[in-house]
Amino acid sequence: MIMRITKGRIMPDFLIRAALAGLGLVMATGPLGCFVLWRRMAYFGDATAHAAILGVALAFATGLPVYAGTLIVAIAMAMTVSALTGRGHAMDTALGVLAHSALAFGLLAVSFLPGVRMDLSAWLFGDILAVAPSDLAWIWGGSALVLGLLVWRWQGLLDATVNEDLAQASGVNPGIERLALTIALALVVAVAIKIVGALLIAALLIIPAATVRGLSRSPEGMAVAAAVAGAVAIVAGLGLSLRLDTPAGPSIVAVAAMLFLLALPMGARR
Repeated sequence: MIMRITKGRIMPDFLIRAALAGLGLVMATGPLGCFVLWRRMAYFGDATAHAAILGVALAFATGLPVYAGTLIVAIAMAMTVSALTGRGHAMDTALGVLAHSALAFGLLAVSFLPGVRMDLSAWLFGDILAVAPSDLAWIWGGSALVLGLLVWRWQGLLDATVNEDLAQASGVNPGIERLALTIALALVVAVAIKIVGALLIAALLIIPAATVRGLSRSPEGMAVAAAVAGAVAIVAGLGLSLRLDTPAGPSIVAVAAMLFLLALPMGARR
């Protein structure tokens, strides 16, 4: 049954927690998504997100918290892609092989764990309405950590993104900046998997940043605007899900996509 919120009624607790979780997440995905776009790392984020299912299987098999399992596997995936690329393998080839392989092995591993198969759709597509109070501390803490890392390394990340050779000549180590982005991306995947699921994490990273790209005048302005666009998608997507009784995660991403389409003409004029 759909619970409708009308004037004078108290908003249900699960919806408040869902909104708080989503807003905490976009605080990190907005700025991080800008670097994903600037560095053309969209497939990198997608591969890391797909590997999260293998992390879910690892967590259930070993008794670890799901967040810990996904974080371990996400970091391992990111490091593996970086290592393969450094040895001369084409980035798109490495990402294609690892992303689909990790997802396949993750789904196979989950199928052997009793009681997990029925909940598989929640890990693939997310279940933001099921966020518990204890999850909020992890989500906000993880997002704050990612945001702090990005603020700390902001200038170095920008220099390395524009031109790694010039950045290195000015004293910036591009390898350290890539490592910072790798860790930040893995942490966001671990934070976001319960909210939007493994298949939709990359969309929440990319779409809000792409929405405001043509409307922003500075990197800092784009980072803030991407977080705002993500927040609008969260709130409007939850409202759409509540009204139409649709899955919350896909509804949020659908609203984000509509915002992107609405922003296209304005970006083209500017």
